[in-house]
Amino acid sequence: MNTDLTALDPGRLVALALAGDRDAWAEIVHRYERVAWKVLAGFDLSPEDRNDVFASVFFRLFERLGTIREPDKLPGWIATTTRNEALTMLRSRSRETPVDALAESFDDPCGSRSTGAGGPAPDARLIDQELRAALRVAFAELPDECRELLVLFMVDPPLSYDEIAEISGRPRGSLGPSRGRCLERLRRSPALAVYLEERS
Repeated sequence: MNTDLTALDPGRLVALALAGDRDAWAEIVHRYERVAWKVLAGFDLSPEDRNDVFASVFFRLFERLGTIREPDKLPGWIATTTRNEALTMLRSRSRETPVDALAESFDDPCGSRSTGAGGPAPDARLIDQELRAALRVAFAELPDECRELLVLFMVDPPLSYDEIAEISGRPRGSLGPSRGRCLERLRRSPALAVYLEERS
């Protein structure tokens, strides 16, 4: 007679899964997956990133199942691990240089990305390439805390202020002023001087 896995307590389910019962493991995932998805709903991650985090959480659980001493506390373990994995995913974004987003903030500094006929100017691509190269130089010159903060403001999909505060370790109320100071420091970079002069 088959055991009704849905009626088993967490400790028994874990014991069966450790003994190689695949159905018991499937029941663990089914029983607690809602915990992970509920936590993930609070993060601005793409569907692909959320799926990656979800898979990572339950892979870690499978790896560490034998170390779980209090199976009744599995929901808390899953919630904490999901949150940590989601934050790790967000931090990985902050190591990318948001050149395209930064370039757009300069609002066509040389005024030559399009012609009067509505098509691209002959030198528009070269200007864009030069601007992006200058932005990479200017961005690399910023302090680490400025680079991280600006990237967090420019990731796609956008992060909430609460998420940026948690990831960066800054008070929420300081984010706007800090972002402004970092952008001003970026604009003062010698690498961007020619573009700002053309714009003025």
